[in-house]
Amino acid sequence: MGSRQQGQRHESGLHISGVCSAERRQVGQRHLAIPRFTASIGELADLHLHPSNAYFFLARTAFCMGLTMDSDALKTFVTIHRSGGFSAAAALLSRSQPAISRRIALLEDELGAPLFERVTGGVTLSQAGRVLLPHAERVLAVLQNASDAVAALRSGHAGPIAIAAVGTLASTDLTVTLKRFATHFPDVTLSLRTATSAEVSDLVRRGEATIGLRYYDDPAPDLLGRLLHAERLVVVCGRDHRLADRSVSGLRDLKDEHWLAFPRPHERREASSHNIFAQFLIRDVADIDWTPVDSLTAQKCLIEAGFGIGLLPESSIVEERARQTLATIAVRDLQAANPVVAIVRKDGYLSAASLDLLRWLGEDCAP
Repeated sequence: MGSRQQGQRHESGLHISGVCSAERRQVGQRHLAIPRFTASIGELADLHLHPSNAYFFLARTAFCMGLTMDSDALKTFVTIHRSGGFSAAAALLSRSQPAISRRIALLEDELGAPLFERVTGGVTLSQAGRVLLPHAERVLAVLQNASDAVAALRSGHAGPIAIAAVGTLASTDLTVTLKRFATHFPDVTLSLRTATSAEVSDLVRRGEATIGLRYYDDPAPDLLGRLLHAERLVVVCGRDHRLADRSVSGLRDLKDEHWLAFPRPHERREASSHNIFAQFLIRDVADIDWTPVDSLTAQKCLIEAGFGIGLLPESSIVEERARQTLATIAVRDLQAANPVVAIVRKDGYLSAASLDLLRWLGEDCAP
């Protein structure tokens, strides 16, 4: 293979190609550049690049070494990882599996290292693939921002806004605000997906969500957070409970009750799920009788049926209290709340409609 000329175009997406004078090689010696770029890929993990710089680092490196790395190759790589296999990725991208396989083979040839390893039931990332993944995701997010910015010039207060929110927020005032916003801006297309707080941050970081709504701020340097409000938590019980609509002097009075709470998995746990346990711990109660229930709706149904009590967002039980299917227990020494934070990418593009939605969320959630 001979050296490539600068400025080549590629129909599949953004094309990065070129040869710096210091890196020119004789025909037949292009393979000498591959190990050097492989080393650079290995060093990426130690660079801790800011998201806005990751794309330009990859672009500059590829340019100087005569490599081809376009947006289509990165999108194919990321899609295979997220879908778990080549066949699934081919279906999502509306391409044939041989085309997908060849695209990855070319990318692996350019990088000089395999990106995937075969496992039972699909593929998993290799060491090189794990290093490349976060940077590839950020490149794609930057390109999506560019597309959104150009589209916004034409559409004004229109276009899509992708929202990722913690599932329990869908049962609060959030849905009311989103409905009002959609009515006021009919040309804006809102999409909502639910996830844990950690997953919300990942979706925003990868550019799959424009705005994230999560519990507690995320200190990551590539995200910006804004406190919307503190979601008040109350002790909820069934209407037939002996303490329904009554009060107790302290939370310790309820330590022998059976509690329903969100699970506490070790990986990617939801910080807000620890609230009830933390409240008891600061009152020197290390253990309580409890059952893990991973759905707010299920918790409310079980509490209504008398299977236990729970610490739930006050705004999530408005309808049940109006129907008199749920009641609360006033705890005089309890002041619990989950801070609800809106997050965006630090260097991400926000359309006029997205900025308006953030303003609406802030105003509607203000105490």
